[in-house]
Amino acid sequence: MPQIPEKVHELTVGQLAARSGAAVSALHFYESKGLISSRRTSGNQRRYHRDTLRRVAFIRAAQRVGIPLATIGEALAELPEGRTPNREDWAALSQTWRSELDERIKQLGRLRDHLTDCIGCGCLSLENCVLSNPDDEFGNRIVGSRLMGERRS
Repeated sequence: MPQIPEKVHELTVGQLAARSGAAVSALHFYESKGLISSRRTSGNQRRYHRDTLRRVAFIRAAQRVGIPLATIGEALAELPEGRTPNREDWAALSQTWRSELDERIKQLGRLRDHLTDCIGCGCLSLENCVLSNPDDEFGNRIVGSRLMGERRS
């Protein structure tokens, strides 16, 4: 991993990509979503403050545990003056996200259990299959395809 001298306070997009492990295209995407920011040089090149490394690490860690970018953006927007998240911020946010992750884990467990049942069956019945038709409310009330509107003669 390339080292950046302490006296360097701004990074090019290539340096930020190399240090953070994020692709340049991902960094541009994060910037387009307002998750990170840069200034432009007179030659219109992006320059990122050194603290952006921590912001990118925060974003990537949250993404790895399945937090959507919109939720990450909301969390970053609540930091005072757009500052870089620190350890305490991560602890507070991860606690908030824990219940969401626990629910997602439960859902995945249920999907896994139904998948095992469906492997032998292979029916993929729209009437009975919990994988093809999960939580089908219309199927409980109506038989057949009735959503398209019936022809009236």
